[in-house]
Amino acid sequence: MDIEAARKIWLPWCILLPWGLFCLIVMLVCDHFGKLDISMPLLVSIGMFAFFIYLKWSLRREPLFWTTIAILASLHLALIWYIPWTPKWIPSLAIAGVASLDLCLMFWVLAAVEVLLGGGAEAEN
Repeated sequence: MDIEAARKIWLPWCILLPWGLFCLIVMLVCDHFGKLDISMPLLVSIGMFAFFIYLKWSLRREPLFWTTIAILASLHLALIWYIPWTPKWIPSLAIAGVASLDLCLMFWVLAAVEVLLGGGAEAEN
């Protein structure tokens, strides 16, 4: 159900333009500190988390939701920091595939946590 909702989203230019400026700023800051190679994984993760939070906004009042987001974000930051990233060009299809798989895993983790704690499908309604 979450994946179907994600397919229906269309981002207007008033969202894409600030996102592009944000990406430019992040890349300039990463380049300034000599870490340009982590700018792409960092931006992909930020975009995925923003998209994930947008899709699950109905759970915003649940502490479990924000705890899960914090844990997932910490794991992503650790992976971004400790994995040696290449500064070489990577096909966008490969990046999109890995990002989509990661987003699906994040949905799965949140659903599993909800079921384990007894929230299940009622949490979204």
